[in-house]
Amino acid sequence: MQRLAMDLRMLSRELSLYLEHQVRVGFFGSGVGLSLILGFSVAYACYYLSSIAKKPQLVTGGESFSRFLQNHCPVVTETYYPTVWCWESRGQTLLRPFITSKPSVQYRNELIKTADGGQISLDWFDNCNSRCYMDATTRPTILLLPGLTGTSKESYILHMIHLSEDLGYRCVVFNNRGVAGENLLTPRTYCCANTEDLETVIHHVHSLYPSAPFLAAGVSMGGMLLLNYLGKIGPKTPLKAAATFSVGWNTFACSESLEKPLNWLLFNYYLTTCLQSSVNKHRHMFVKQIDMDHVMKAKSIREFDKRFTSVMFGYQTIDDYYTDASPNRRLKSVGIPVLCLNSVDDVFSPSHAIPIETAKQNPNVALVLTSYGGHIGFLEGLWPRQSTYMDRVFKQFVQAMVEHGHELSSM
Repeated sequence: MQRLAMDLRMLSRELSLYLEHQVRVGFFGSGVGLSLILGFSVAYACYYLSSIAKKPQLVTGGESFSRFLQNHCPVVTETYYPTVWCWESRGQTLLRPFITSKPSVQYRNELIKTADGGQISLDWFDNCNSRCYMDATTRPTILLLPGLTGTSKESYILHMIHLSEDLGYRCVVFNNRGVAGENLLTPRTYCCANTEDLETVIHHVHSLYPSAPFLAAGVSMGGMLLLNYLGKIGPKTPLKAAATFSVGWNTFACSESLEKPLNWLLFNYYLTTCLQSSVNKHRHMFVKQIDMDHVMKAKSIREFDKRFTSVMFGYQTIDDYYTDASPNRRLKSVGIPVLCLNSVDDVFSPSHAIPIETAKQNPNVALVLTSYGGHIGFLEGLWPRQSTYMDRVFKQFVQAMVEHGHELSSM
């Protein structure tokens, strides 16, 4: 950093002398516009390199996990260079779904039954052409959990599958009840506090391939659900490791941030309409227990959760539900290696609510905190269509755990 500061100061002095000369010449009819453009570009580059491009903060509860990540997942210690023309949180968040590519994936769908008579839609990518793991019984399996109203069609899920394909792994996407086009057989949807459906899916997948390394990755609400499951079950899970991305750690803080006027306008209201649309398709299933007309008038996620989600899952108040839904309460009980990537500028998950001190007390937990990246953004490069920083973290971490995870138990 000292070398960079010296270089920047020297560049600034040279730029000042150059501009002074060019402006004098420009008064006589040449070069002023070009000089100003060049000057602005260099100044912006200096600002970007000194204030925007930074190494992430790595917080771990144990030295062994930290060394493991530095050796086998070095991306978490490298400088993250956000897209130079779009590094602000809201810009990254809004742009990512539109600018990133959507790799083609052919799924095999499976509907599994639940104890209450419902059904869950799983989308499998079997990777039968895997050259690294030709034996399907031992082919590593990655369980993917999309966000709030997301499905297996989300671009970030497709990217994870594409990366897993390169590694030779198999993937299965857990679609929450009622969001992937399947019929809702019982008057029940989903929430990030209730882990019963996830437990059913994990048991089912593990029973099919008990000899295969089994990992999971959750994005946004999918990550909250995954962490709540891990916090409840501790080490008694068939999962070998897990990763989460852009998790909302404290549901109260998330809701408060998203209710700020600009965030409500850009994100909250739209997501509320998505939630309303997802339950309105199954309206006939809920009319006996929920006032659906009242639900459809909700103007925020909090109002939707108060009128629908908390009622659906039997909470007395919205505060009771939000307390139970917050994964920061259960992080101390996680019993397998978990890597959690968050950006501190994420308006969905305010930095003050990230449980840094709790993470320091659990040797199984690693927080990777970038200064920029937004919510499921993490765009990098001049034209970030093919890959994001989040993609690289995912690929390196799952590969590290599959190929070198045994080292953690011996450290």
